[in-house]
Amino acid sequence: MAALDRVKVLVLGDSGVGKSSLVHLLCHNQVLGNPSWTVGCSVDVRIHDYKEGTPEEKTYYIELWDVGGSVGSATSVKSTRAVFYNLLNGIILVHDLTNKKSSQNLYRWSLEALNRDVAPTGVLVTNGDYDREQFGDNQIPLLVIGTKLDQIPETKRNEVLTRTAFLAEDFNAEEINLDCTNPRYLAAGSSNAVKLSRFFDKVIEKRYYLRDGNQVCHFS
Repeated sequence: MAALDRVKVLVLGDSGVGKSSLVHLLCHNQVLGNPSWTVGCSVDVRIHDYKEGTPEEKTYYIELWDVGGSVGSATSVKSTRAVFYNLLNGIILVHDLTNKKSSQNLYRWSLEALNRDVAPTGVLVTNGDYDREQFGDNQIPLLVIGTKLDQIPETKRNEVLTRTAFLAEDFNAEEINLDCTNPRYLAAGSSNAVKLSRFFDKVIEKRYYLRDGNQVCHFS
């Protein structure tokens, strides 16, 4: 069997938001029993059928790079992480729906990965928000995933999800909210599964099929 082509997707977000549990669920459709802190980076692989059910269907490896979530400002920490940001094809931004700070930090994470050669100074504008125009020309597909949905009381879910909905708009990305301890949130045919498949298709298209908006030949 010929080796499958692959794409690299970073999984970024603060420590404790559930990145490792999410990656395990995405790759194995199973709940991670004993999640632990990620030191450096861990990589797992998901098999994805591009344009499933069409004549263009083709199987790819999706490499999910789970990057350790320390948000320390030390230059050495950022420099160490920068090596993981090379040759990326897509980014999954993960935040904890019960932790407002983890949502706000997604701007910092995305800017760090997309502008890895640029110092983060000057990113903040005067009112304390990030300059969202910095994401306007981004060509890397993004997906925003909120975790720990089960920990939000039903009476407060609309309020929380309304507050976090702006993230997807700012990043020009689709949004998935779930509980990583319940595989049904990514069940085949569900809206979340469709969004996830659409994101991976977009990542693959950017890597293998599109160049400057035009289709290019893809050699197997």
